[in-house]
Amino acid sequence: MRVWVAIVAAVLAGGSATFAVAQHRQHHDASAPPARNDREFVRFPPALVEHTLANMRDHLQALHEIQLHLGMGHTDIAANIAEKRLGMSSLGLHSASEVSKYMPQGMQDAGTAMHRAASRFSITAQEAGVTGDLKPALTGLAEISAQCVGCHAAYRLK
Repeated sequence: MRVWVAIVAAVLAGGSATFAVAQHRQHHDASAPPARNDREFVRFPPALVEHTLANMRDHLQALHEIQLHLGMGHTDIAANIAEKRLGMSSLGLHSASEVSKYMPQGMQDAGTAMHRAASRFSITAQEAGVTGDLKPALTGLAEISAQCVGCHAAYRLK
């Protein structure tokens, strides 16, 4: 089981690790010049900022729960969490149609791609429960988080 946890961590770390580590080090090194933040500001009404940030925290919590259940071999539970909290069927919970009005097209595209990847992952995780092969599910999980990483690297709420 520890091997699977390590694999999940490695897959999620992926290609954005170098950028994230560099940014993290720069924030903690007092001698480093201030980090540039080239992310695009996206203006939301104040109530929607709080709502959207709460949704993103729930997305992160859902990813954690998915990883935990995959590590324990509970593929059906991981699939259920992915679809209900991140997948296409979760859009109503997140007031997606209201929030998307304030998003630039690239941010909308990343969100849609994340929700679609979560729905695909849900199917792949269910299949892993039958086949015993978690590799496709882990790859699918990385596709979900890649959308999150890309969006957070490009945009910030104001």
